[in-house]
Amino acid sequence: MMRCLIIDDEPLALDLLEYNLKHVNTIQVVARCRNAGEAIIAMQKEQIDLIFSDIYMPGINGLQLIRSLTQKPMVIFVTAYEKFAVEGFELDVVDYLVKPVPLDRFLKACHKALDLYELRRSYVPQPTTKNYFFLHADYNLVKISFDQVEYIEGLKDYIKVHLINQQKPVLSRISLKAIELQLPPDQFFRVHKSYLVNLDHVSQMRRARIKLINTEIPLSDGYRDVINRMIGKV
Repeated sequence: MMRCLIIDDEPLALDLLEYNLKHVNTIQVVARCRNAGEAIIAMQKEQIDLIFSDIYMPGINGLQLIRSLTQKPMVIFVTAYEKFAVEGFELDVVDYLVKPVPLDRFLKACHKALDLYELRRSYVPQPTTKNYFFLHADYNLVKISFDQVEYIEGLKDYIKVHLINQQKPVLSRISLKAIELQLPPDQFFRVHKSYLVNLDHVSQMRRARIKLINTEIPLSDGYRDVINRMIGKV
């Protein structure tokens, strides 16, 4: 059972959130808060796995609250304003919902959070000597060697794992961020919001592109610090 906190300065909005969450029997509302101060107190008293938060609130707004947390639960923003979506996703939130939120869209966001919650619970760090990982693909559990991965492409809730010896990529329902946690950080680098590369298979780098064995992928200026770390490994 996931434990969640709902935050909104409008009582009716809190009521609607709580009502919608009654359709999800694996999420329990443990606290209702009208502002960031109440939310901080609640998080000090309760274990919180997921936060539903408005953005515009008196005092500290939702973005500032989430940005201030050192131990951050999963977050879903529920707001009337689309303009903060980019800032929201830069905080690695699970989803960003714009009011009024249809129930099916709300439930989809809940299921995304539940999938991530289960993934985190099931993930057990492996010894550093491990040279492979497993993925669910085509109703099978597929074992993939780190060395065989050329690059990994993120597609919303899915990834494509491109292998050096296989023309067809392995498709799996997992986020790029989640799979990144299972890869050795000195071998795999995020060079774009949608791409992870295996440094062992990088042959050339220039301003906007990285050349691999079988293809070229974009190189983002937003990951310049990562590129500098890669260069240090060469």
